[in-house]
Amino acid sequence: MLTSLTIKNYALIDELKVDFNSGLTIITGETGAGKSILLGALALVLGKRADLSSIKNTTEKCIVEAVFNIAGYQLKPIFETHDLDYEPQTIIRREILPSGKSRAFVNDTPTTLDSLQVVSNYLVDIHSQHQTLQVTRDSFQFQVIDALANVSTEKSGYSQKLKQYKQNAQLLKELNQQQATAAKELDYNQFLLSELEATELVEGQIETLEEEYKSLNNTEEIGERLLESQQLLGEEQRGILSLLAQVKNNLQKLTSYSKNFTALWERTESTHIELRDIFSEIEQSQEQLESNPARLEEVNQKLQQLHSLLKKHSASTIEELIQIKEKLKTAVFNTQNLEETIAVKTEEQKVLKKELDHLAQEIHIKRKQAIPHLIVQLEEILATLGIPNAQFKIEIAKTENYYSNGSDNLSFLFTANKGTALTDLKKSASGGELSRIMLAIKSILANYIKLPTVIFDEIDTGISGEISNKMAAIMKDMSKSLQILTITHLPQIAAKGDWHFKVFKEDKNNNTHTNMVKLNQDSRIVEIAQMLSGKQATQSAIEHAKQLLN
Repeated sequence: MLTSLTIKNYALIDELKVDFNSGLTIITGETGAGKSILLGALALVLGKRADLSSIKNTTEKCIVEAVFNIAGYQLKPIFETHDLDYEPQTIIRREILPSGKSRAFVNDTPTTLDSLQVVSNYLVDIHSQHQTLQVTRDSFQFQVIDALANVSTEKSGYSQKLKQYKQNAQLLKELNQQQATAAKELDYNQFLLSELEATELVEGQIETLEEEYKSLNNTEEIGERLLESQQLLGEEQRGILSLLAQVKNNLQKLTSYSKNFTALWERTESTHIELRDIFSEIEQSQEQLESNPARLEEVNQKLQQLHSLLKKHSASTIEELIQIKEKLKTAVFNTQNLEETIAVKTEEQKVLKKELDHLAQEIHIKRKQAIPHLIVQLEEILATLGIPNAQFKIEIAKTENYYSNGSDNLSFLFTANKGTALTDLKKSASGGELSRIMLAIKSILANYIKLPTVIFDEIDTGISGEISNKMAAIMKDMSKSLQILTITHLPQIAAKGDWHFKVFKEDKNNNTHTNMVKLNQDSRIVEIAQMLSGKQATQSAIEHAKQLLN
C-alpha cells in the first residue's frame, strides 16, 4: 500500500509530505483547490510522461517520491524481470530537471519509464472520472470476466502459443513466396552452377595460367637466352666458370700468407659452387625446353574462359567466383528442399493450431462458467446502489479468429429498467449508472485481484442521498482487504473514512500554494458540516455532521 507521498516544486506545491494508512482514506476540498494536482504528482511517480510545465520554479528540479509497503503481495518476480531491486518497503522517485530531462528510480536504482509503468500496474489502480467509460470497452470487460474465471495460466500459455503460431505463419508465407520466385530461377541457377563447376576453379589459377602462357608464347627467345647464358658460363677457355676457377686457384696459393686471403678464397669457392649449380639448371632448362603450340592454345582458351566468367558474374578474382559458386549451390539446394521445409512447417502449424484451439476452448469454458456469478454479484450490488431493476446479459461466442486474449467475441448488454430491452452497455447506461457499475465491478474485482491500493477520483459524481451512503459502505467494505483512497464531494462518503485529508489553497507572499492537512475529529466535523451547508456551517449542519461521523 501507499505509505507516504512527498512532492517538491510541482504545480502549485512548494513542498508537501503526506503519510497514509491502510483502510479508507478520504480526500476533500473545494473545486480547484488542487486535488487533481495530487493525482497528477502520483501519476508522475507511477510512470506518466514528464512535462516541463509541471515544474513550479523552473530553476529548480521537481521531485515526487512515493513509498509503498508491498510485503505479502508476491511482487518480487516482477521486479526481477525488469532488473529492479526488490524491497518490501519500496521507494519510487521521479525527478524533472530544469532542462526538461526526466529520471526515474526504484529503490535508488535508475530505471526506464516502461519498466516503471509495468511495476506501477501492480501497485496502484487510479480510477479517474474519464476512466468510467472503460467499463464499456471489450478489453476491460474481458479483464473483469477473466479475473473471476481465473484463466491467467491458460492465457499465458495461449499468448506464447499465439506468438509461435504467428511467427510460423509469417515464415510459411515467406517460404511460399520464396518457392514461387525460386522455381523460376532454379533452371538458371543450375545452369550457372554447372558452368562454374565444369571450370574447376582453383584459387590463384589465373596467375599460374598467365605465367605458363607467357612461357609457352616466348619459347624461342627463352631458348636463345638460355643458350647464350650457358656459353658465357661454360666456355672452355674464356667462360666465367673457367676464369673463376683460375681466380680460385690463385687465391688458394695465397692463403698461407694471410687469413684475409683465406677468407677471399672461401668466398670465391662458394661463388664457384653456386655458379656451377646455376649452370646445371640452365643446361637442364634448355634441354627440357620445347615448343608446344597445342598446350599454348589450351592455356589461352582456359584464360579466356575464366575472364569471361569473371565478367559475367561481375567478379574480380577467382576467389570471388568460388564464393559465387557456393552461394549458387546453397540457392539450388534450398530451392530443391523448400518443398520439404514447407511441408514440415505446415505440419508444425497444424500442431500449434490444435494447441491454440485447445487453450482457447479452456478459456472459453471457464469464462462461460464465471459469467453467471458475475451477473449475480453485479445485479445485487447495483440494487443496493439504487438500480433495483438492473439486468445484465453477458454472452461469450467462440470464433475461428485468434485474438490476443483468446478466440471469443463478447456481448455485454444492460438495462436499468423493467420492460426495457437489453442493449449494449455503452448505449444503455447513463453517466451516473456507469459510475455505479464501475464501483460494483471494482468491489467485485477486489475479491479476486490482490492490488495494494485503489484510488477513486470522484466516482460518486452525479450521486446523492441514500445511494451515496451505499457507495460509501461498498468502499468501506473494500478497504478491509486493500487500501482505498477516494476524492469526494459527498459528506456521506467523507464521513465513512478512517482517515480524512483536506486539500486547500492559500496565498503567501503574493503566491498561491496548494496544501494538504490531515483532519482530526473536530476539524472533520467542521469540514463535513461545510460540505453539507456551505462555507458558513450552520449548527444543524454541525449536528448532522456529527451524526454522519457516528
